[in-house]
Amino acid sequence: HHAKVAGQDALSLVDQAWIESDFIPTVQQRGAAIIKARGLSSAASAANAAIEHMRDWALGTQGETVSMGVYSDGSYGITQGLIYSFPCTCENGDWAIVQGLSINGFSQEKMSATETELVEERDAVAHLLK
Repeated sequence: HHAKVAGQDALSLVDQAWIESDFIPTVQQRGAAIIKARGLSSAASAANAAIEHMRDWALGTQGETVSMGVYSDGSYGITQGLIYSFPCTCENGDWAIVQGLSINGFSQEKMSATETELVEERDAVAHLLK
């Protein structure tokens, strides 16, 4: 909804049906696709994402917005205290959730589904953390 490709709105470059029927399922299955293609674990991909996350946090994003898994402060209606992927900027070792982005109905639906899944996963293991 807010992505840019070479300065253009990404959504103007693709069809909404493609996003829903091809892109989102592909992203959801990326771990399995990596395992199938390489015959190896997708752990290297996850490790690379963790390295990039820490780099952005420590060295800053130079004003660019990145997605980061951080504690929710209730922004965008997401349950406070839940670790959730938000649009963030980083500077001087601190991160901040980008506020005020408009969220369309389709995106809100997907965000809510992700929130529900994360709450269920958190609650399923909560007894192990006591």
